[in-house]
Amino acid sequence: MRKIVLATKNIGKIAEFERLLAEHAEDIQVLGLRDFPDLPDVEETGNSFRENALLKARGICNFTNLPALADDSGLCIDYLDGNPGIFSARWSGAHGDDLANINKVLTELDGVPTSKRGAHFMCEVALVFPPGYKSTAQIDDVVTESGKLLGFITLSPRGSFGFGYDPIFQPVGQELTLGELAHGEKDRLSHRGIALRAISPKISNLL
Repeated sequence: MRKIVLATKNIGKIAEFERLLAEHAEDIQVLGLRDFPDLPDVEETGNSFRENALLKARGICNFTNLPALADDSGLCIDYLDGNPGIFSARWSGAHGDDLANINKVLTELDGVPTSKRGAHFMCEVALVFPPGYKSTAQIDDVVTESGKLLGFITLSPRGSFGFGYDPIFQPVGQELTLGELAHGEKDRLSHRGIALRAISPKISNLL
């Protein structure tokens, strides 16, 4: 069975990637960082989502000597000049504190009307191959794709599905927040789903 390492510790992201990848290639075994307990952390020092995705994918690929898939994504709010952006996971100061991050966004948008609460989720995914994998004449050592989801920030959180900022993000054309959408429906329209659906056929063809 072909193998790929998913470069994330986020349980929600792992489940989401596995569901989406299975639509295109059921014969690929998805390994996670939990399968490599000695793997060192990769610092996200890039200045963009794409740079951070590549840093993570390269770091995992170099350690495992297996193809690695990583993503970097975040929430960009128009009124806040694109913030929190690449700092989305640690916007409140503590990495991965979803409730604190949501509360900080709502506090900074307090009193801002819906018409000015426009935002979008952005996701960049990167697939990196180890040196000498198959034939360098047949594949590039790096493949990237992106996904973008337009919407706005709600006045208060709604829904218990998903993770991160999902409960306060309502996509354009939807009556529900991402936090109110079941997994399959969210996968269909999410920024991460868009990016992964774009790169999944390439994963299937190149592994």
